[in-house]
Parts: sequence; C-alpha cells; structure tokens
Amino acid sequence: MSLIEEIGITDQYLDNIQTERTQFRVANTCTANCSLTSYNRRDFYKITLTLSGNSMLYYANKAIGINQPALVFTNPMIPYSWEGNHEATVSHFCVFTKEFLQENGRIQSLEDSSLFKPGGKPVYFLTDQQADYLNSLFARMKTEQEGNYTHKNELIRNYLNLIIHEAIKMQPADAYFTPQKASSRIAKLFLDLLERQFPVDSQQYTLLLKKASDYADQLAVHVNHLNAAVSEITGRSTTTHINNRILTEAKSLLIHTDWNVAEIARSLGFDYSSYFNNFFKKHTGLTPMAFRKTL
Repeated sequence: MSLIEEIGITDQYLDNIQTERTQFRVANTCTANCSLTSYNRRDFYKITLTLSGNSMLYYANKAIGINQPALVFTNPMIPYSWEGNHEATVSHFCVFTKEFLQENGRIQSLEDSSLFKPGGKPVYFLTDQQADYLNSLFARMKTEQEGNYTHKNELIRNYLNLIIHEAIKMQPADAYFTPQKASSRIAKLFLDLLERQFPVDSQQYTLLLKKASDYADQLAVHVNHLNAAVSEITGRSTTTHINNRILTEAKSLLIHTDWNVAEIARSLGFDYSSYFNNFFKKHTGLTPMAFRKTL
C-alpha cells in the first residue's frame, strides 16, 4: 500500500473536502514501506513535516534525500514523487486551497512565493528546536480543526501563516542532485501534469497550461529538454500529447454537457471560438457543432 493511501490523501478524501466546502485539513501519520506520489488535485497545496525516517523526493530533473527532520512545500501543479525505504516515517501534513489564506479580500500569490514556485527549493531541513516548534503548530491546528470554536478557521489560518513565515526565515536545503533516468522521470511527470488539468468541470475554469513551454516552466526544465525526453520515451512530441488530450476533453464536453461552443472553447484555453473550431476541424474533419449533431 502506498503512503498516499495510508494517510488518506485519496481522490475520495479530497472529494469529501470539496463536498463539505472545506478548504483545509491537517493530519498526522506513521508509516513504513512508503511510496508516495502526489494526489491529483489542482487546487490543494500541501505542507509536510517529516520528523523521522529516510526518503527521497523526486522532481523532473532533480532529487533530494530527506534523512532528517524537514519541512516540505508542495504546489499541486508541480508533479513529484516521494519514495521512502523500509524505515518508519513519522510525519504531519496539511492540505489547503489558496482561498483559505484569503485575508481582507486579498489572496496571497502562493504560485509566485519562494516556497511553492516552479523551480524553487521547497525542502527546509530543521534543527531539533525548529522541528519541536513546527510540530507544536501542527498539533495546535489539529486540535482546533477538531474543536467547535466559532472562529477556528481564523486561528488555524494564523498557525498556517506562522509555519509559512518560519520557513521564509530559513535557508532552503541545497543538496539536490540529478537522478538517473531523468528522461523517463521527466516524461512521466509531464504526462501526470497534463492529466492533472482535467477534467474540465466548470465553465469558470480555464486551462492554465496550453503549450510545451508552459509545461517546461512548471517542471523547471528547458523546453527543448522536455521535448527531447517526451519524444524519447513516448515516441510522440509534447505538442501532440497536449493536443490529443485537449481534443479528448473537447469531445467529452460536446457529448456530456450542454455548454455552447464558445463556453467550451473558453474553458479549454482558446481566446476565440474560431480558434477552437479550426483546431477541432483540423484533428477530426468536423466542426464542433457538426460533431455534436452526429451523436
């Protein structure tokens, strides 16, 4: 069983958060034989506090070993894999939306912060004193989450901000290295990131990543490096994968929703309906309306 299943960060768990209109959860776990791959939700950020154990955190073209207390920040739009050995790992984590950090009508820009931005250094190794302090903040958040205090979200938000600012004061870890088989890892993470943008389930949502360069920026690799890795491993270009996935989603929206073509075009990142019509006809031989009429 993977750590993702053991700690409960499954799609169903996050579906429950959304169903309850909850934007924050905190929990703790002690696991062994863990192999963690990030959950597939594009709206939940994550902070993990590891207190013991030995694990490896992999990104597209870099990795870092974690064998001491550490604080790790995860952006939902940056794929990663977190693998551990047979030693038990004791950790705490919280997941939250950027809206949860809303203050006075202003949402902090988490994507651009030094903790969550693509290409950043999200791992912070801790002294025993720092680990004890952060452990107490996670414990307080968990206590408030389970309590009935009317303003508990405000209190939890304050604790969360304390954790974030404590990390900003620290020096991030710098022990990253380039793992073997980088091409295979880059290709896999690209496909994970591509799939993470779907399904499009709201007209208010617009695809954030539409070009190969967009994905390269999120993975913190050069676009030529990304294209070469994806072509080497899959035999198809990055652009081909992107277009095929957008086309699949377009067909699904035409079949299963009553959205008009302009609404579908906008949700898939096309500035104008005519661009979407041309894209769809180029790949199917039919306009979107003609395709819908054939159903």
